[in-house]
Amino acid sequence: MDTFTTLHYLAKGSTMQRNAFSVLTCHNIMPLLGGYTPVLAGTFPLDIAVVGSDLDILCYWKDAEAFKKDLAQHFSGFDGFTLREAIINNQKSIITNFFADGMEIEIFGQNIPATQQFGYHHMVIEYQILQQEGVDFKRKIIALKQSGIKTEPAFAQLLGLDGDPYHALLEYTF
Repeated sequence: MDTFTTLHYLAKGSTMQRNAFSVLTCHNIMPLLGGYTPVLAGTFPLDIAVVGSDLDILCYWKDAEAFKKDLAQHFSGFDGFTLREAIINNQKSIITNFFADGMEIEIFGQNIPATQQFGYHHMVIEYQILQQEGVDFKRKIIALKQSGIKTEPAFAQLLGLDGDPYHALLEYTF
């Protein structure tokens, strides 16, 4: 799905999307990550972000140490910078968080192309659900998120999906 592979849609989107576009472009975030085929995923592309939502950027690294070095070099000067490793979905994952202009940014990298990572798949499925279910469903998702419920659990709750909401969404059929 090419819809989410550039940031142009953000520049013409909601106030929150335009703010996200401004932060990302002002700080050259995506060009600095260019060697890792960055893709913005999550709530901002779907226009369901709420106050406190972070910008989730998925990256594909081939050399974990080089990726960590680049993250530290480019972003360690930002407020709240952290860098950690974790095993997520049986994959080595490198995650960095920081704040730019008051907005939290999370960069999530795996040795898997960004458009094949679970975060991207979740977003595409959520996009399709939002298109199918319409404006009222979107408003309910946003209301659940404003009450503190994370995105995938909010979708699972409204769709009546059982079990782990992250896996249930990946198996959702239309």
